[in-house]
Amino acid sequence: MDIRGISEEGKGVKIESSAPVVEEAPSPAIDDKKGSAADDDDDDMDLFGEETEEEKKAAEERAAAVKASGKKKESGKSSVLLDVKPWDDETDMQKLEEAVRSVQMEGLLWGASKLAPVGYGIKKLQIMMTIVDDLVSVDNLIEDYLLVEPANEYIQSCDIVAFNKI
Repeated sequence: MDIRGISEEGKGVKIESSAPVVEEAPSPAIDDKKGSAADDDDDDMDLFGEETEEEKKAAEERAAAVKASGKKKESGKSSVLLDVKPWDDETDMQKLEEAVRSVQMEGLLWGASKLAPVGYGIKKLQIMMTIVDDLVSVDNLIEDYLLVEPANEYIQSCDIVAFNKI
C-alpha cells in the first residue's frame, strides 16, 4: 500500500483527547417497593375534579348569597358580524338584504350593513346584529332561517366573522 507522506505504518501517530477520563459511578440501588411518601403525594392530587367538603360548603354559601341578594341575573347580549355570500355576481343584493332582514325573532335586532367586494365583480353583504344569548342561537338562525327556502334563492353561505359579548 502506497500512502504518501507516511514512511512506516502507524509510526509517529498519537491519538490524544482533551476530554477528562470519567470513571463510571455506581448507580443507586433501585428500590422495589414504592415509597409511602409517594402514596401520600397521590392523595393530595385530585385528577377527576371532585369537590371536597369545604368546596361544597363554599358553593352552597355562594348560592345562598345569590338567592338572598334577590337580583335577577340578566341574560347576556352579543354583537355578531355576519358575512352573507350570494350565489353569483348577478344576484340582486337588495333582495338578499331584504331576505336576511325579514328574519324576525325575539331577542334579535338587525344593525348596519354594507356591501364588500369579494372578487370578479361579486360582493358580499356584511351585516351586524345584536342578540340576547338565551333567546337566539346564531347557528340555528343561519341553518333554520337563512339557508332554507325562500332565502337560499339569494344566499349561498353565511359566515360568522365576529362574535363579541356586550
